[in-house]
Amino acid sequence: MSKIKVTPEEFKSFSKYILDISGIALTAGKEYLLETRLSPMLNRLGCKSYGELLKKAQFDSKKELKNEIIDAISTNETYFFRDKSPFQLLQHKILPDLIDKRSTRTPGIKPSIRLWSAANSTGQEIYSIAMTLLEMGVTPQAYNIRLFGTDISDAAIAQASYGLYNKFEVARGLEPARLAKYFTPHEDRYRIKDEIRSMAQFKKMNLMEPFTGLGKFDIVLCRNVMIYFTTEDRRRIYENIAKTLEPDGYLLIGATESLVNDTDLFVSQKYLNSVFYQFKNQ
Repeated sequence: MSKIKVTPEEFKSFSKYILDISGIALTAGKEYLLETRLSPMLNRLGCKSYGELLKKAQFDSKKELKNEIIDAISTNETYFFRDKSPFQLLQHKILPDLIDKRSTRTPGIKPSIRLWSAANSTGQEIYSIAMTLLEMGVTPQAYNIRLFGTDISDAAIAQASYGLYNKFEVARGLEPARLAKYFTPHEDRYRIKDEIRSMAQFKKMNLMEPFTGLGKFDIVLCRNVMIYFTTEDRRRIYENIAKTLEPDGYLLIGATESLVNDTDLFVSQKYLNSVFYQFKNQ
C-alpha cells in the first residue's frame, strides 16, 4: 500500500471535486478516508501524489476514473434486513395500511405497491423488502409491485442487478432458512432466485441531480445516506423526494437520523418502537 499522504491543499481540491461529482461532503478530519479509499488507485496508476491523481481524473475524457472515485468514496455499507425495525414496520403497519387503502381505491383492479430505495447500495435492502412482501402473501400475481433501487455507484448497481453475494454478505442479517429458500449456490457465492430478482429494478442515480422520470411512490426509503451531504443539499433532496411521494405515502430514514433541521414537509409518526414520516394532515 502507498504511504503517500494527502496534503491540505490536495485534500481541499479533491474534496471540492468529490462534492461536485457526487454531492458527498468530505469535511476536515476525513483525510484518512480519502487516503484509505483512493490509495489503491494511486498505486495502480503510478501516481506520486493525490494532486496527480486528481488531474488524471479531471482530464479523463471517458470519465472512467471519475466513476471509479465515486465507487471508492461512496460508502456501500449494507446488509440484509439492516436494523430490522424498518422491515417489521413495513410488515405490521405500513404495508397492511397501504394495501387496505389501495384495495378500496380501485375495486376489482390489482392494487399497486410502489417503493423506492433511494440509497440502495448493493441491493440488500430492496431484496429484503421483496422477501418481506412474499412472506406476507403479497405476490406479483395479486399486486402490481414496483421495487425500485438507485445508487450513485456503478459497481453497487451492477451487483444489485445481478443479485450475487459472497458468503460474508449473505451471513450478515440473513437467516439460514431464508438463504435456503430465496438463494441458489453459484460457485462459491449465492445468487438470489429469479422470483425475487424479477420484482426489482435498479438504476444509477445521483441524488444531487434532478429527479426526472421516476414517477410516484407509495413508500420511499432514504436511510443512512444524508450524513454525507451538506444541510443545504439535504433540504433540496428531501424537497425532491416529497415530489415523488403520494399524498398518503410514507418516508423511512435511518434510525439515528432526523428531519428536524432539514425539512418541515413531513411529520413523524410512531408505531411501537419505530418512526416513519408522512405529509402533514395525514
